[in-house]
Amino acid sequence: MSEIEYRSSGTPLESYELTRKDHRGQKESEEISEWVQRQVEEDVAKCRADPARAECRRQAFEDVARLMQSFEKRDHEIMRWRVRLYCGHIIETEAHYTYSDPVSAGAYSERCPECGRDSLTIVAFEPLGLRAEPPAPAGPPPPAPPKKPTRAELERRVRALEEENARLRSQTPAPQSVSRKP
Repeated sequence: MSEIEYRSSGTPLESYELTRKDHRGQKESEEISEWVQRQVEEDVAKCRADPARAECRRQAFEDVARLMQSFEKRDHEIMRWRVRLYCGHIIETEAHYTYSDPVSAGAYSERCPECGRDSLTIVAFEPLGLRAEPPAPAGPPPPAPPKKPTRAELERRVRALEEENARLRSQTPAPQSVSRKP
């Protein structure tokens, strides 16, 4: 796993004071949430009016759900974050380890399990660590397979062997015939 520098913002979380930026961000989050809700309601109404559209939509959601479930998420790839929500409550959230902060990972807003409010922006955060330690390497990696020689390399090797063969033939005296006496 590559080394990632995880960011913190607004620590210590317990004494964090909301800023104007936080208030603007929360207002934008609420407006976006309301807009999305209207879009969903319009789409639901269209699906009720058109069963073919509803079936197509249902199939698309099932396909997406299957795809998301197919991604294996190992504990050593999940970073845990302690975050302070706009409401003031502090909760824990998780994201893939490749993100340097939970907001970059898409956790811009959360539902607060303590007060029940939805679409609360994350105003401060700090990394807690991975769910689990990465597994130790099993051992040295297997050696790479020998690379296949190129045609030019093979031709050079053939020439070198032919030259060596010719040299060895020139050094060896010709066999002499042996005569035997009866």
